[in-house]
Amino acid sequence: MNVIFLTISRITDVNSRGIYTDLMRQFRDEGHNVYIVSPLERQFHLPTSFSIQDGIHLLGVKTLNMQKTNILEKGFGTILLEKQYKKAICKWLGDISFDLILYSTPPITLNGVVKLLKKLNPKAITYLLLKDIFPQNAVDLKMFKVNGLIYKYFRKKEVELYKISDYIGCMSPANVNFVRSHNSFIDPNRIEIAPNSIKLPHLKPVNRELIREKYHLPIDKPIFIYGGNLGKPQGVDFLIACLDMSKGREDCCFLVVGDGTEYGKIKSWYDGVKPKNTFLFAGLPKGDYDCLVQSCDVGLIFLDHRFTIPNFPSRLLSYLEYKMPVLVATDTHCDMGYIAEENGFGYWCESVHPNDFTHCVNQMLENDSKRKIMGENAYRFLLNNYLVEHTYHKIMSHFLI
Repeated sequence: MNVIFLTISRITDVNSRGIYTDLMRQFRDEGHNVYIVSPLERQFHLPTSFSIQDGIHLLGVKTLNMQKTNILEKGFGTILLEKQYKKAICKWLGDISFDLILYSTPPITLNGVVKLLKKLNPKAITYLLLKDIFPQNAVDLKMFKVNGLIYKYFRKKEVELYKISDYIGCMSPANVNFVRSHNSFIDPNRIEIAPNSIKLPHLKPVNRELIREKYHLPIDKPIFIYGGNLGKPQGVDFLIACLDMSKGREDCCFLVVGDGTEYGKIKSWYDGVKPKNTFLFAGLPKGDYDCLVQSCDVGLIFLDHRFTIPNFPSRLLSYLEYKMPVLVATDTHCDMGYIAEENGFGYWCESVHPNDFTHCVNQMLENDSKRKIMGENAYRFLLNNYLVEHTYHKIMSHFLI
């Protein structure tokens, strides 16, 4: 069958690792014709183009900058995206009959594109991969008021998107419960778990000592690593407070790898304090980052404590893949910490008091053997729940084959 996937993630290499590219390759490998529509932001100076790469069709649409840019351009870019996508799809894909229309959030402003595709393909199934519950997450972070004009505008868009979606795939049980309880107009049977998932590559074990030496990291101490975006959702102030409280420890090290709007804040702390047990790297290429993760011992997850929506960061997957236990510091609505503790591969604390984080660190360091068992539990949980085949079969279960 013909599958179209709409995303604002920039996809130029279908063989790169990621939750979306892995899923699209799975559809291709199962014999489906896959079409991906993604942005080519103006910073790359590329025109809208259509190509075929390893059996997957790529429609790159020229847009404004929507990532790592100022909020004004990001806002205009998000609003204009719908019109730009519709124009490009009509020009390049207008004669294709689609059976499955897949799309992810963010953004929630692709309603018109989905409606157009549904009008052209009335028998197609529309499936939303819900990765971001907006605008409530922005309200939680005090970016705008709950009953203000901006909120009402985006909430209307959100409701429209849910209504035109035949099915809504959520990342976790808490996600499902939240969407059901806050959107009573949706048939509960249309909301299900379709988790973040990956395709396991054929990896050769890395030499941990050589990798650590390459990055000038201690060889003889457990390393706690945080990798990923450093923005407001991650609660960087709490992360800094935790690192500051632990800066005198000699029994472990902390490594932060990433970039984002709050990177400068943690860089200022790092340059000012110069902690001997903490290391800070800007974002690394995916391959280098994967090798670095494999040389570490415990994965860190941070989310702002103010969230009332249950986020579920995809960076968890790389930790589980490399058999690492996790330390999860989040709000009380996120169920990642509960899942980690319930299945024996991590500890959780609320991201409010650094002392609670320190307690979890102490628990991780109590017993090397126990930590290794937790890592094995992490990998087993990944195999049983978060492989790309699980998400693929969940989506395909709605087709009579």
